Amino acid sequence: MNERIYVDNAGTTMMAPSVIQAMTHAMEDTFGNASTTTFYGRQAKQVLEDSRHYLATTINAQFDDEIVFTSGGTESDNTVIKQVAAARQAEGKHIITTAIEHEAVLRPLADLEQQGFEVTYLPVDENGQINLNDLKAALRDDTILVSIMTVNNEVGSLLPIHEIGAMLADSNAWFHTDAVQAYGAVPIDVQADQIDFLSVSAHKINGPKMMGMLYRRRGRNLPSFVRGGDQELKRRAGTENVPGVVGLATAAKLHFDNFDADVALFQSLKHRLVKGLEAAGVDFEINGHLTDQMAPQTISIWFKGVPNDALLTNLDLDGVIAAAGSACTSGSLDPSHVLVAMFGEDSPRVWETLRFSFGITNTTGEIEHLVATIAKHVARLQHVGDRGQR
Repeated sequence: MNERIYVDNAGTTMMAPSVIQAMTHAMEDTFGNASTTTFYGRQAKQVLEDSRHYLATTINAQFDDEIVFTSGGTESDNTVIKQVAAARQAEGKHIITTAIEHEAVLRPLADLEQQGFEVTYLPVDENGQINLNDLKAALRDDTILVSIMTVNNEVGSLLPIHEIGAMLADSNAWFHTDAVQAYGAVPIDVQADQIDFLSVSAHKINGPKMMGMLYRRRGRNLPSFVRGGDQELKRRAGTENVPGVVGLATAAKLHFDNFDADVALFQSLKHRLVKGLEAAGVDFEINGHLTDQMAPQTISIWFKGVPNDALLTNLDLDGVIAAAGSACTSGSLDPSHVLVAMFGEDSPRVWETLRFSFGITNTTGEIEHLVATIAKHVARLQHVGDRGQR
């Protein structure tokens, strides 16, 4: 089989043809600087604001100007964490997060700890879920920020965002969620969930890289993280990337116009993969639930006795593109901090797990070949491992 099967959509997605077309049109015809008042600037500004309005509707933002365009999820996360700390440190220096956040949250928090802030890392259970009682117990009068992701990027666990928002409503803490893995795949309502800040990245939804947005509730005022001009109402300096914004909005529309069908496809692909592996006699377990409290597009599988690096390499050579964890730490020799948090550092799962994440380009017809390829290499690598133990 010559065509590759790409099941690492949590790492990044292929740009959709409609997105490429829309961005190309914007680059050719909407080249003006949206901050200028000349004809081409006004033209670019209109495109920018039309996109902003649509994107606001996708998360039920109350005002269009609550959407701030950024270079992606990492900048959005860093903006919230570092600028909330800078703006509110006189009120308190305590922040709450979870042990399974993306590095774009964990690393700026580590920087803040070096500056005297205190961070509470909530533990998770074997399904990648926090205990809301732990959050309640951790809240203090000097807690200024709670940052908890909507969907975990490695195992797909869906965190209880609605319940967290309700718990924080009467507290001093502002609520941020990294929704990079959730946007376009699970419903998001910043009003109902009482979210103050929310991060999105375009390249996870078949849009361009280096493009994202930050939802910032009115009244949650922060100094600009990127210093320079007065773009984005003085909230994010730098000439606006109009083609990138068009790409983000076009990608979002592609997903939200087909939301129910896409979710049904992702769930079907996951179930077919699991049933196929069971029928093939593969020795495996799912990390977390198959459906309960899990996002539809991602599944994390422990292949017992098979080193994930060896399996990943063999699958890649055979045309299957999966992942052993977050793409942002793929060069690291350290085990997944998410799996360690779920199962402990001594669990074989941390070295024997692969992630499969589906996207709108995947088809049910790919699953049979995917299963056969996985089963072939798992059987061979388990046999090699068995011989090595004798």
